[in-house]
Amino acid sequence: MQINRTRRFFPLAATALAALLASGASFAQEVVKLGYTGPLSGGAALYGKNVLSGIQMAVDEINASGLEVKGKKVKFEVVALDDKYSPAESAINARRLVQQHKTPAVFVPHSGGIFALQAFNEQEKFLVMAYSSVPRITDAGNKLTIRIPPAFTGYIEPFVKAQMKRYGKNVALVPADHDYAKAWVQAFVPAWEKAGGKVVGNNPMSYTKATDFYSGVSRVMADKPDVLFVGGPSEPTALVIKQARELGFKGGFIVMDQAKLDEMARVTNGLGMLEGAIGVLPLASDSRPAANGFNAKYKKLHDNRDATTEMSLNYTMV
Repeated sequence: MQINRTRRFFPLAATALAALLASGASFAQEVVKLGYTGPLSGGAALYGKNVLSGIQMAVDEINASGLEVKGKKVKFEVVALDDKYSPAESAINARRLVQQHKTPAVFVPHSGGIFALQAFNEQEKFLVMAYSSVPRITDAGNKLTIRIPPAFTGYIEPFVKAQMKRYGKNVALVPADHDYAKAWVQAFVPAWEKAGGKVVGNNPMSYTKATDFYSGVSRVMADKPDVLFVGGPSEPTALVIKQARELGFKGGFIVMDQAKLDEMARVTNGLGMLEGAIGVLPLASDSRPAANGFNAKYKKLHDNRDATTEMSLNYTMV
């Protein structure tokens, strides 16, 4: 079995806490509410719940240990709203969180929602805690945005090199159709073509709404690709790969960093169907001390369930 996985940056420290408490409204309260808008239902629900789990774990630790700001005791509370992965719903939720719950910061784990919040967060003076690896989120210069994960562009060159060498130069695109996938495709296609490859098919699909991808995968397989470019939340991404294998695809997969191979393996009943996939290294497989320590702590609190990078990075930022 050869499954290539690139390590994802696991920060050892963060300084966002002071920024979260910077507003005068926060200091006037004993309870500081942190906002969250993300998918808690639908095809991306697992992804959204993973992010929220990391935020809540950090808040519980801070509250248990006690936090004091300028001599005043402060307790955090998370207010989470479901946006079903819809940018329009993200914006509605954020306004509700800021106006009704006085949240100085709103965590959001998808680029469409992040861009929607950036349209008004500087005017309404709240931090956007952006869990997305799209570089444009911070390149735009929004002064009240913190992008949590590293940029996805660092994965593209090694992914292209590895899969082109092993499988061939023809790739078909079957990613999700949300803004994040579009950003990945926009950066990936020129890199693939620059390396001497050819895009032979392109059929984005609604990963967060559909559960049957046979027709979409069949359409691009007719173009005889060596590699399939896939990606969205872990569970539907795994279904795309599973159905491609069931349709007879023998090539490799380039998996966007949003999908996690360990979570995908639960859908594909093990790693067999993922043979030849390249994606980011699952946190549970990361041998570095900080990752090991976090995973052990998370498993102890969550019925021996392994942590993911969504959990660890959002935990660290809180």
